[in-house]
Amino acid sequence: MQKRYGDMPRVLSMPPETRQPLPSYKGPHPREWTRPQDPFPYPIAPGQVGPHQPLYASSLRYPFACDGEASGLGQPLVDNQQGYGIAVYADDKDTENAGKLIGYSKDCLYPTRIAYYYNRAGSEDFYPLAEADNDIAQLKLNGETIDFIVRVETGTINRFLYSITMLRGPTDQPQVPDLSYWNGDLIYQFKGGVGIGFRQGRMRPTDMAERRFDLLRQGFAIASSTGNHTSNHYNIWLAEETALRVKRQFIARYGQPRFTLGIGGSGGAIQQYLIGQNGSDLLDAGVALYAYPDMLTQTIYALDCELLEYYFDLQAESTWPWSKRQRVSGLNSRAGVRDERGWMYELAMLVHGRLPRWPLGSSECSRSWRGLTPLVNNPRFIHFAPRFASALQGQVHWSYWEHLRHIFGTRADGYAAQTWDNQGVQYGLRALRRGELSPRAFLDLNAKVGGWKPPPQLKPERYWKLNGGALDDFSPWSHHNMLHTPDDGRTPAQRSIADPEAIAAAHRAGLVFTGELGIPLIDLRHYLEPELDMHHLSAAFSTRLRLQDAGRAEQQLIWVTQKPHAPIPEAIALLQQWLSQGQRPAQAQDRCYHADGNLIASGPDVWNGEWNQHPTGTCLKQYPAFGTSRVAAGEDLRGNLFKCPLIAVEQALARGDYTPIDMRPHLARLRQVFPDGVCDYRPAQLVQRP
Repeated sequence: MQKRYGDMPRVLSMPPETRQPLPSYKGPHPREWTRPQDPFPYPIAPGQVGPHQPLYASSLRYPFACDGEASGLGQPLVDNQQGYGIAVYADDKDTENAGKLIGYSKDCLYPTRIAYYYNRAGSEDFYPLAEADNDIAQLKLNGETIDFIVRVETGTINRFLYSITMLRGPTDQPQVPDLSYWNGDLIYQFKGGVGIGFRQGRMRPTDMAERRFDLLRQGFAIASSTGNHTSNHYNIWLAEETALRVKRQFIARYGQPRFTLGIGGSGGAIQQYLIGQNGSDLLDAGVALYAYPDMLTQTIYALDCELLEYYFDLQAESTWPWSKRQRVSGLNSRAGVRDERGWMYELAMLVHGRLPRWPLGSSECSRSWRGLTPLVNNPRFIHFAPRFASALQGQVHWSYWEHLRHIFGTRADGYAAQTWDNQGVQYGLRALRRGELSPRAFLDLNAKVGGWKPPPQLKPERYWKLNGGALDDFSPWSHHNMLHTPDDGRTPAQRSIADPEAIAAAHRAGLVFTGELGIPLIDLRHYLEPELDMHHLSAAFSTRLRLQDAGRAEQQLIWVTQKPHAPIPEAIALLQQWLSQGQRPAQAQDRCYHADGNLIASGPDVWNGEWNQHPTGTCLKQYPAFGTSRVAAGEDLRGNLFKCPLIAVEQALARGDYTPIDMRPHLARLRQVFPDGVCDYRPAQLVQRP
């Protein structure tokens, strides 16, 4: 059996697992929890191993891919002789047994270590202090000139790699830290990505020093864990618990910080919103970069993407230009944009007997979300499958839903229940009402768009691998896993139907941001719409609407700028002032900037617009926002409606849902396309709650 994949160890096997049927979570919301006392005896001393059994997050899941070697930490500790996990060998220091198999590691654990690194003058890179010559950078702190040397603590907590980084004091020793240069505040670094569990994640000891170079120079301590990098998982309970434990280690070793400030982008911002809502005392405030309100409600429109792109590319009766696509997908689309993966689109069109659409262009769906649909949704796909022995690859259900089966529950077929639903969604309804889409095109789209097959019917992907299969199987859309019309639209394609208990469980479990934010957050982002980047501006307004519903809008500021400007130091300083004085400062207002850092406008109305039914503000004029496929179908921008209530098409017609378009001549076809009825988005604030 091959024991490595490239420079990474391969997981060979896993402990036996009994798949018991699981009910959906019906407990209280995390805001109502009393977190259990942590029995672990902090601090973790150098040479000791941190806790690895979760307190409340969930039971340990296997297989679990180790990433400590790729992080520069060497091999993990042996924890079994049964062949579970990765193989561990005697190191070169053991001259008698060098290279000999000594056991296996299923949990990827490392002892806590303290090391020192210096910043090389003229760079933002750090190197082991033992290698320093005369090129140690210096910095000024509190009027004193000091060597830029950092103390870095690393180890494992909850099986994830953690690090704590701070300036080294003049008398610092591994067992006795010198805190002379610590300013008293802790920055907790969260990171993003889309992950579904089953791996430890990488983090080099110098990563946080290099990422937060400027904050470290000011005396902040920086803590992080790969358990708070959503490229590894999206279990918010596990993320919260891991960060709490890292903070307990920090307090036990270094002392209680005055303030703990979060920072992080994308999934790192989502963690701050949800942790700030869910009631723990981890954070006092945070800077949420490129934020969404949560991960789960992004799947509502993200899983629409490939259904719509496949229709536009291969099923439509006529060509759909990029501007027309945007009116249905909601997300930005533009002609004249060459995607770096555009050759895949051109190849796929040729494989399926079509010429690529000219002029070439791209959309946020294809440029940013492509590939994430199968990662989240398909239990037979994982993008790092070679990290696991081939026998394991077929044993595990790989998907976001499966990793959180303890929350969503399982269905009778053994697969996790899901929250995604498009029953009754009238794609392109807003464009129809505006005269931008003909009734014929509207009905053709909705008859053919379909949904996603249920989990037992999903097949391996045909996108990520071009070898090992027939070329005519290649599909960037994953169309073989869609529900299709059997006769070119005469019989409408089936739609997907969510599990109501899974939806209720997601709300109960705190996976959905409902606006109950307990801490100040600055929602800070670059304007990325022209780049068709997934971190679109409208997500900030979706969050604001939910905060307004909960009466917590004063907790969020929206700041938008353009590269290369990044006002993170200003954001941190404002949050420190906010927390120090115990109330929101007068200058804590929404803002927008030019790329050179000059302020364009500031105030409570600068982001007003169609999303909140106010005249367009100065910042939104400067930085226009788009919507989503569900907004284009008639929903508001809150984006928190997993499954819409349905009304008969006759009722929708009678109350004027299609006005000014007269759809009465098309009533019979509407009934065929929507046999169960159409979405009722009135009132606008519908939210499923337990």
